[in-house]
Amino acid sequence: MTNNQSFSEVEELVANAKIAQEKFADYTQEQVDKIIESIYQNTLKNAEKLAISANEETGFGNVPDKIIKNTFASEQVYNSIKDLSTVGIINRREQDKIIEIGIPLGIVAGLIPSTNPTSTVIFKAMIALKTRNAIIFSPHPKALKSILMTAEIIDKAAIEAGAPAGLVQVITQPTLVATEDLMKHKNVALILATGGKAMVTAAYSSGTPAIGVGPGNVPAFIEASANIEEAIEAIVSSKSFDNGVICASEQAIVVEESIKAEVVAKLKEKQVYFMNVEESEKVSKFILRETGALNPEIVGKSAEAVADLIGISVPVGTKILISEQTEIGKHNPYSREKLTPILGLYTVSSFETGLATCKALLENEGMGHTAVIHTTNEWKAEQYGLKMQAARILVNTLGALGAIGATTNLAPSMTLGCGAMGGSSTTDNVTAHHLLNIKRIAYGVE
Repeated sequence: MTNNQSFSEVEELVANAKIAQEKFADYTQEQVDKIIESIYQNTLKNAEKLAISANEETGFGNVPDKIIKNTFASEQVYNSIKDLSTVGIINRREQDKIIEIGIPLGIVAGLIPSTNPTSTVIFKAMIALKTRNAIIFSPHPKALKSILMTAEIIDKAAIEAGAPAGLVQVITQPTLVATEDLMKHKNVALILATGGKAMVTAAYSSGTPAIGVGPGNVPAFIEASANIEEAIEAIVSSKSFDNGVICASEQAIVVEESIKAEVVAKLKEKQVYFMNVEESEKVSKFILRETGALNPEIVGKSAEAVADLIGISVPVGTKILISEQTEIGKHNPYSREKLTPILGLYTVSSFETGLATCKALLENEGMGHTAVIHTTNEWKAEQYGLKMQAARILVNTLGALGAIGATTNLAPSMTLGCGAMGGSSTTDNVTAHHLLNIKRIAYGVE
């Protein structure tokens, strides 16, 4: 595809989106909500079909967990935004004599990763249309078919409910040039960037306002007072969920020495395989490429598939590969993000040392994203929250599902802001109100 062809497709998509969005901007709240409900019902109905497509096309994760993600992106996201006022006067602050009016941004560019393609499209389309915006998706080439299928279902559902055609579109020939053309287009109001670090950096460098997210590298601290059985159940369920492709899944366990023996025993009961030094060394060479980037060959594969690929023998049914570690640094892949069921295990002598280790893991990679603690001591949970450089501090829950708001009361979202510390513009779980501008009528009071 030439640069001219890329520019031509993007120009056509933006022109269509502009016409559609200008019509959509005049819709009432009732009309908007009818469209959103139709998108929710139709994506929920097709959750399994889309999960199968994403799994077959990318080879990442597994179908049952992708169904859960698609269901979450349609049902839980819908329930969290359905009652939000986004049209006309959305709030009257009588005491302050201020009236707030919701206005759409215009056209949103949605960058979609291959790890969570269908669920991210559902989520971004839902919050964009709830706020009367149009959205154009720039898909990861490895997940193009699934992304096109998802967008088609959403577009059809929206049109059937009365939306103008052209609100939901996809770049059909995805290239870096096409993505750059879309991000830099003068009629694109905002970029919602979910993807690799380079893509998010490009979004922030485009000259167009952007909301991007950084990589995760979630430490899970099991401190001495923790309910160990519940902690291990949560960590194993989370890290093996969809074969570890959610960036908020745990990357390293940090455990206090006084409870380590029990933690190791419980992990083994849950079909976690402890690698010896030789096996750990062998696996470490596959986690990262020579450039330092994550090796796509192991992303989203099961623990058994990773072991087979690398040539180590593990018991049938192994859920996670684990390696005991002491060093933290860019050179050590066990101390970095691994979007596959592999964990590092760090042993610490005290709560204070545990805090320092978790902090070091985040500073190594994943600043601003998520950190997990398992504890029955409220003071320690709060101390952990105060010390960790992460936007989401999760207590006694699954990293993968807690951070996105599935097992916590955080805003249901597939785009998790990492704040200034992680190179992002927000620490929030991004949702509909982030795609809404508000103008205010303010009466003189003095």
